[in-house]
Amino acid sequence: MPHKVYLTRLKLNDFRNYATLSLELDQRHVVLTGENGAGKTNLMEAISFLSPGRGLRRAAYADVARVGAADGFSVFAAVEGMDGPVEIGTGTAGAEEGQSRRLRLNGTPARTVDELTDHLRVLWLTPAMDGLFTGPSSDRRRFLDRLVLSLDPEHGRRASEFDRAMRSRNRLLSEFRPDPAWLTAIEREMAGLGVSMALARLEMLGLLTALVERSQDGGSFPSASLSLAGFLDDCHGLPAYDLEERYFSMLIDGRARDAAAGRTLDGPHRSDLLIRHREKDMEAERCSTGEQKALLVGLVLAHARLVGDMTGHAPVLLLDEIAAHLDQGRRAALFDRVDELGGQAFMTGTDRAMFEALGERACHLTVASGRVSA
Repeated sequence: MPHKVYLTRLKLNDFRNYATLSLELDQRHVVLTGENGAGKTNLMEAISFLSPGRGLRRAAYADVARVGAADGFSVFAAVEGMDGPVEIGTGTAGAEEGQSRRLRLNGTPARTVDELTDHLRVLWLTPAMDGLFTGPSSDRRRFLDRLVLSLDPEHGRRASEFDRAMRSRNRLLSEFRPDPAWLTAIEREMAGLGVSMALARLEMLGLLTALVERSQDGGSFPSASLSLAGFLDDCHGLPAYDLEERYFSMLIDGRARDAAAGRTLDGPHRSDLLIRHREKDMEAERCSTGEQKALLVGLVLAHARLVGDMTGHAPVLLLDEIAAHLDQGRRAALFDRVDELGGQAFMTGTDRAMFEALGERACHLTVASGRVSA
């Protein structure tokens, strides 16, 4: 059983519709119920800021601060973390306008928000992800990259640097006579970063596939078959150096075509995550809405188990409106699966009765107009 990581205290200031909030928590799961618009998802979003990135809504920081707030927002949490008890403070309060959010660990400024992954891993499932299988490939790439980031924090830096290099290449190609030496240097950088990104994604898919194959749960949730397409599809098994040379040549050969298109047409930014319902051997996008929801839940839970197995510490789970489209049997199975992961989960819904199967395993709170009560 992985070591349990959990929040014992959460404080918000000027976060969305919360002027102030202070919660004392224990090791149990937390169920937040209330009407739509009460602030349940806002509270979940605040917890998601205990991980690198812009949270589960990917919002601009200026939009997160409460309307009318004199300063930015702040989130404080006391956590029984992966490296022992830690106090985490993050937000934009006191920062210059437009500046990235700041992070303090035990009162000391952190160099980067990536240091959060030394203390906890936060994973989430939201209603906005329900269209994952039928939406654009960019949504599935973003989803996969979040999975990779939970185990490889450097993946985000590689992706950012690749995007920066690709934008530089696109600008150069738009010039009348681009400097060939500078173009070659950028393409060499893109080759290294792009192949590293692709290999990290493939490694994650391999780990998840191995986990699914050895841990069938009797059919409560369908399992997913996962693969990647759209970048170096015919090169699986080649050493990283050979892959880099292959992509480097593709970039050089594609200069005229990319210049005409105004963008780079080959690279990890063109990959797509292909997902199939394993038991039915059917593409996920062809499954029913209920099957897609169950497939997504199963995939997120498998990833959470993988994170616990790989790090030795169970992740904190944020499951927004998780019970809405599941029947009673699947809800009970979901709660058992979440409990078996060994971590703390935060779940939201409009009807408290939907969470009865959790019993005393959860702390039940009511959210109304930016206030939380027992």
